[in-house]
Amino acid sequence: MNDAAAGTASATSDLVLRALSRRGTRRIWGVPGGGSSLDLIRGCDAEGIRFVLCRHEGSAAMMAVADAELTGAPGVVLTTKGPGLFNAANGVACATLERAPVVLVTDGFTEAQTRWITHQVFDQQRATAAFVKGHARCEDGDAAAAFEALLDTAQAHPRGAVHLDLTSAAAKRVAQGAPRAKAAVAPMPDLGALRAALAGARRPVLVLGLEATEAAPDLRMLAEALGCPVLVTYKAKGVLPDAHPQVVGIFTGGTLEAACVNEADLILLAGVDPVEFILQPWRYRAPVAEIAARPFPVHYTAPAARAYGPLARIAAALADGAPRSAWTPGEIDAHRAAMLGALAWPAGGQGVAPPRIVQLAAEAAARAGRDPRASVDAGAHMFSATAFWPCSRPRDLLISNGLASMGFALPAGIAAALHDPARGAVAFTGDGGLMMCLAELATAAEVGARVVTIVLNDGALSLIDIKQQQRQLPPEGVRWARPDFAAVAEGLGARGFRAPDEDALRAALDAAFATDGPSLVDVTVDPAGYMKQLEAMRG
Repeated sequence: MNDAAAGTASATSDLVLRALSRRGTRRIWGVPGGGSSLDLIRGCDAEGIRFVLCRHEGSAAMMAVADAELTGAPGVVLTTKGPGLFNAANGVACATLERAPVVLVTDGFTEAQTRWITHQVFDQQRATAAFVKGHARCEDGDAAAAFEALLDTAQAHPRGAVHLDLTSAAAKRVAQGAPRAKAAVAPMPDLGALRAALAGARRPVLVLGLEATEAAPDLRMLAEALGCPVLVTYKAKGVLPDAHPQVVGIFTGGTLEAACVNEADLILLAGVDPVEFILQPWRYRAPVAEIAARPFPVHYTAPAARAYGPLARIAAALADGAPRSAWTPGEIDAHRAAMLGALAWPAGGQGVAPPRIVQLAAEAAARAGRDPRASVDAGAHMFSATAFWPCSRPRDLLISNGLASMGFALPAGIAAALHDPARGAVAFTGDGGLMMCLAELATAAEVGARVVTIVLNDGALSLIDIKQQQRQLPPEGVRWARPDFAAVAEGLGARGFRAPDEDALRAALDAAFATDGPSLVDVTVDPAGYMKQLEAMRG
């Protein structure tokens, strides 16, 4: 729909869809109720939007997060009132802490109804206030303008979730469309202090964060001009390809990267959001310089030099005339090898070691001529998945890092597979995370998503199990019998394969990547090295 139609009178539900379509939204995910949800679903086709019926609202919200990250357009999750909203809450909170612009659209009660109805009734605005940036009901003649303002709020830094609480009556009400105002161009900040900091540094280290995904070409120019080691947060993997000679590894705020960063005389944070760091104090004495879209009200450290504004333009300006560092390629190579070596462990136990699972998956995808994006769940397996899955472009890897929620990988993998069917997706998940969203395999089957789910099955909440062991507590409340996920996958319409060892895993992966639709590989995991990995990452 073009902007010329923005000034026409239409039902509010149609104006909402039109505004989303103009901003690039192509999918709405959810489990509808019987109110405004049905008005919105009815109008989707006319605006080039597809409604995807999910099995759980929390998973639908995770799909909307991944969709927003991949497209830059607002992701949308649609739910009924009451239980639908609360089911979606975790995924919507994830959107805000992942800095993803997501719109939660709920069926609503009119003010008159709340005076005589108590069934399912909560104050839905207050219910979401802790984890959304804005709220609207679109009940008057300025409904379209109110919704455009809500979308602006979602897409303004720090990006995050907003809530449209839409009654059936409001959805049907005719309102005037509101043309979208042109966004103001952010001014270029003064770079004098940053240039001076770079000029005085001989051994800088560049750390890239989630905002860097939108400025990858210019940040690559800056990195190559400096010739220094580059570390990336989980969300920034692929901003510089993993194979780039300056990429050392992942930065979390833990111990793994400390050997490299301790040799720096300047730490340059580029697009790094403090929400990406783990809960440990800042450990470095070198001065910090920072470039980002905006300042952060809560930070782990106080930057000595900073500039906030259009990150791509700032990076390009700094790259012009940036001084070459004193780092040698051999030093950078040694740090990279040390970081990867600290996360690897030899096979020898029952099952397959997680680093090998990830490496074998990458090899199988290449043999099949596939180039899938990866999604990764929270849990002990994420250390291997994020370190050993090769990324060459921004958003080649999707992960819940700010909220660090389980139940993310499969929904995100489905969204990635529908976003780019030719590439498809591979979802790395633990058994605990998969059990939280297992029914979405039926969603994947219904929509024909080319997603290979690899479940690292060790019969435990392994990351919590490790922490329990570190505290020398008895093994209680963290382990269970290993489910047969392959059988469940078959029952839900996906191909299912079991892999108790490396040979079986190779064969299962080849079959899974040859499947034109969803498949699942249930891998028996050797968890022996998880403790070593956690200590290497976090101390």
